[in-house]
Amino acid sequence: MWSLGDYTQVSPYLEACARKLADACEITPGMSVLDVAAGDGNFAVAAAARGATVTATDYTPKMLELGRARTAAAGADIEWIEADAEELPFDDGGYDVVASVFGAMFAPRPDVVAGEMFRVCRAGGIVAMANYGWGGFLAGYTKLVAGYSGPAPFPLPSPFEWGDEPVVRGRLGNVVQLRHETLTMPFPSPEAALEFWEANNPPTIALRGTLPPERYADLRRQAMELIGDGTLTSSYLIAIARK
Repeated sequence: MWSLGDYTQVSPYLEACARKLADACEITPGMSVLDVAAGDGNFAVAAAARGATVTATDYTPKMLELGRARTAAAGADIEWIEADAEELPFDDGGYDVVASVFGAMFAPRPDVVAGEMFRVCRAGGIVAMANYGWGGFLAGYTKLVAGYSGPAPFPLPSPFEWGDEPVVRGRLGNVVQLRHETLTMPFPSPEAALEFWEANNPPTIALRGTLPPERYADLRRQAMELIGDGTLTSSYLIAIARK
């Protein structure tokens, strides 16, 4: 599903969030950095720009294709590897910084993901994440979509739990920094915002192809109510933990 839509249209809205996380990690030249569930490489590019040696991973072949094309065009020397965030194909303790921006939070087993990120981080290194929270359009829309989707085969924790401070402290352990931020995606009108979302949000694209027209019209109407003035927002949490 995550291959649906054009992620290169979404990625620029998230780029500033990746730069903020890279700043919070205090990345310096010569550091080894792993970007987990990298999308098309926002954090990887930010880390490379700060002089780090960077490896980027994603589970989706389409994202790897986009990431390789983007970083090659930018002249960034980043190694791209297909990998599951729950089973990273790297040795223990190989990276100074292991990070993820709006990526690893979507893996179904958060404790496994956290364990893998810490496993491949060196002693004294940091694990860093930027994770969506419950405030704003994105969480509201996700709840809306859940009402139009079939039930999951078994219960799964919500990815947005990664935006809760107590949850993150429990999963990451030695947290040294937590900071609340807001992602803003402005559009010229509510209609333009919905059009963008319909074209580029994978769950919306999937539902549009499977729901009866009248059901999709109901979803669209409720989405417009959530969009409001045309600015899509989400709270997010920057979390830095030391191994």
